[in-house]
Amino acid sequence: MRLALITGGSRGIGFALAQKLVIDGFRVIDFSRTAPHSYSVATDFASPLSAHRTVSNVLASVDSNDLEDLVVVSNAATLEPIGPIAHKTPNATLENLNVNLASPILFLSAVVSHFQPTSCRKVIANISAGAAGRGVFGWSLYCAAKVGMENFIRTLAIEQEAQPHPFVPINIDPGVVDTHMHVVAAAAPLEEFPAANRFAYRRAQGQLTPPGQAADAITRLLLSSTLEAGHNYDARDVAA
Repeated sequence: MRLALITGGSRGIGFALAQKLVIDGFRVIDFSRTAPHSYSVATDFASPLSAHRTVSNVLASVDSNDLEDLVVVSNAATLEPIGPIAHKTPNATLENLNVNLASPILFLSAVVSHFQPTSCRKVIANISAGAAGRGVFGWSLYCAAKVGMENFIRTLAIEQEAQPHPFVPINIDPGVVDTHMHVVAAAAPLEEFPAANRFAYRRAQGQLTPPGQAADAITRLLLSSTLEAGHNYDARDVAA
């Protein structure tokens, strides 16, 4: 069996990636809040412990003995709330960090714990962003979580070196993709996000990568036989 575990597969990159992997012969399990597909499991990543229980219960029902390929994609994320940190309530701050950092780490921890003894090919991909490498006005929480997740992946790769059946953890920057997140950024008030007009212009001019195109590139990376654990990959560098 070829198995793909994806978070945030209800729309955008996650949706396109899930559909692509289904076509490629994978059994897909999508963990998302709205859970719109027959292969989706309703999961609230704003509540990390609840999400962890949900994921762990689902994994407990997966027989790993007949696995030949395991692909794990941590994709679910949110920009909101956008704006300077002083404008954010403590609850909104924690919810953002729960979705973007705490829940992804717990998700991957559950996956690693369950499948560590499994001897098949195992790839973990964190869907990152350019925001992991720079500060962006109004995106302090998103930027912090993205760089945190990238370093988590690098550290996980080091830890896996000592395992007899290691995962291959990698970071993937999908590029500037036409997703709901981009719509949210373009619609933000200028005092909260001064670059909103630039985002709106890019979208109006068709300068964004379609989710399906990004998913094709990400899939080629996920199925590559030459991945380096802990490495950062840019989907835009993948040849069509």
